[in-house]
Order: sequence, then C-alpha cells, then structure tokens
Amino acid sequence: MTYSSSTQWLRLEGFVILALSSYVYFQTGLSWWLFALLLFSFDVGMLGYLQGPKFGALVYNLFHSYISPALLLTVALLVASPLMTGIALIWFAHIGLDRTLGYGLKSSEGFAYTHLGKLGKHA
Repeated sequence: MTYSSSTQWLRLEGFVILALSSYVYFQTGLSWWLFALLLFSFDVGMLGYLQGPKFGALVYNLFHSYISPALLLTVALLVASPLMTGIALIWFAHIGLDRTLGYGLKSSEGFAYTHLGKLGKHA
C-alpha cells in the first residue's frame, strides 16, 4: 500500500467517524443548534501554536486525537449524562471532518506537517 492509498483510507475512516457520530448524535434528540455551535469549537486547540510549534502540536493533538472524546464518552456513559454524551459525539464528528479534509495530527515541525502529509504550499 502506498502512502497515497494509506492517506485515502485514513480520510475514508474520518468520513465514517463523521457520519456515524453525527447520526448517533441526532438519534439522541439533542439540539441541532448545539451540534452546529460546538462542531468547530475544538479548533481552539490551535491556540497552542501561540507558544510555538512543539507546544502547539501537543495541544492540537490533545484536541484532535480520538482518545480525548473516547475518554469523555466513557465518563458520560458512566455518569449517564446525555449532554456529555452529545459533546463527545460532536467531538468525534469534528475530528472525523478534519480527517476527511486531510487535517491530521500535527508534528512538532509545524502546523503544516501532519500524519496525513503536508498541508498547503508545503505539500
């Protein structure tokens, strides 16, 4: 498998996560407005880059790794919190959307260097 086909599989995986988490979210009956409001809120992780590329990559990756919403979803299910469950599903959808668009986990080299390849003019 070439890097290009691997990247395509990772993008497809992101799309599946986006579609499934969105579907499950809307089955909960929670607000469409909440979904729209929070879908891009997790990009706040980019603010870590104000402290440099190494710290920026760490913070961004905390907000854009499937581990973080999985932990939130686990807690949400343990405490039976529909709102926390919804937020975790929106978070999964956000990461899935990013992966679908080619935005991957960041390298400490800089924002344009991801596990899905280089972004923009760096590609």
